[in-house]
Amino acid sequence: MPVGGERPSYDELAALVASQAAEIAALRAEVAELKRRLGQDSQNSSKPPSSDSPFIKPAPKSLRRRSGRKPGGQSGHPGSTLAQVCDPDEVVCHEPGPCGGCGADLSGAVQVGVERRQVFDLPPIRVRVTEHQLITRRCGCGTSTCAKPPQTATAPVQYGPRIAAITVYLYVGQFLSRKRTAQALAELFGTPVSEATVVSEATVATMTRRAANGLTGFLDTVADRLADAEVVGFDETGLRVAGGLAWVHCARTDRYTLITCHPKRGRDGIAAAAVLPRFAGIAVHDAWAPYDTYLDAVHQLCCAHAVRELRAAAEAAPTRNGWHWATQGQDALTAIQKLVTDAATAGHPLDSEALGVHIHTFRCAALIGAAQTRGRSTPIMAKHHALARRLVTRHDDYLRFVHDPRVPADNNGAERDIRMIKLRQKVSGCLRTLTGAQQFCAIRSYLSTAAKHGRHFFDTLVMLAEGRPWLPALS
Repeated sequence: MPVGGERPSYDELAALVASQAAEIAALRAEVAELKRRLGQDSQNSSKPPSSDSPFIKPAPKSLRRRSGRKPGGQSGHPGSTLAQVCDPDEVVCHEPGPCGGCGADLSGAVQVGVERRQVFDLPPIRVRVTEHQLITRRCGCGTSTCAKPPQTATAPVQYGPRIAAITVYLYVGQFLSRKRTAQALAELFGTPVSEATVVSEATVATMTRRAANGLTGFLDTVADRLADAEVVGFDETGLRVAGGLAWVHCARTDRYTLITCHPKRGRDGIAAAAVLPRFAGIAVHDAWAPYDTYLDAVHQLCCAHAVRELRAAAEAAPTRNGWHWATQGQDALTAIQKLVTDAATAGHPLDSEALGVHIHTFRCAALIGAAQTRGRSTPIMAKHHALARRLVTRHDDYLRFVHDPRVPADNNGAERDIRMIKLRQKVSGCLRTLTGAQQFCAIRSYLSTAAKHGRHFFDTLVMLAEGRPWLPALS
């Protein structure tokens, strides 16, 4: 702009207005992006429910409709409660005392009835110390031979497999910190591990390390069976480790779980798990780009993720434009899933006519969305254009579950398996070392797989502490 008292020319004013308009547009786009990020929660993004603010409860957005039934157990539903047993461990008889009528002594009177009441409780539990004496005897030839110790007594003083199993159960199974695990052992069972904090935490760490080191064969077996499976779900999430961010990778089926931890999120972390690089079945995932680079696998993209992305697009739509395509796509995809689920539950064939209508509606919504967002004038519009284009180009990968009953429509199973890692971080904070995080993930793989085979955590942990880890039978 000219200095002094000269008035700016029309061209100078136009240039100033244009620059300010560009700056305002950029600021509006930045504000819109910040509002979009601030509005993200577990219902409209891939963020886990544990990341939702405890102070801001998202409005209900469930796609399910009212069933018309009252909440809770329905009429005719059999109830469940603590039931009496036929053979109690102890029977204590209580006499009535004097007669309630005349006050006479009832000792030796005829018994005419009994009312049974049972109390379920635990006896006082204390640590039981077993001493193993290794006898040495001298033969007539002059040679002295000492007895060999059992596998559970390899040192002069040590904890037994049940204490080791309980320690790992509390630390890995219930997400207690090392210090709180030691305190729980001391208070519940009278173990002396909490006499010094350094010793107690080191003891828990040692038991965890030994347990994880005993799982090498188990983890290799699970990885091999996942690589040979027909359908496997894959997912990944961040984990705070040693003040930084590491990445937890999950590969799973309904019978096996493999969870690994790696410094990298992409192909390096995926390759370290040693499942997807040699997998030739159907990979179910959330459309994260590195998964698609494995060309030997066929892909089923998670419909639940797509629904959340479409919901976020509908919420961020400019009012004058009204991106109804996002709502239309969300409703159609949900209707397709319901149609397939209802048919499978009832054992009936799919209604091909209704299915065709919903699939056509879904594809039209994606095409409309790609056209309406083609301008990509803002980062948000560019993001939603990429979503619409993906729904168009990966149409078959999103709807593979419609024609293949083996394939789930979503990746919720992998999210459930990996959610325990996020829950551990929420309960007890980050892990101190990458090695510790890898040990934690190895044991979680063991426990999750055992649970899928109907095994109890504690029993399988005792077997692991005894040096004979449980292995799933090949089926």
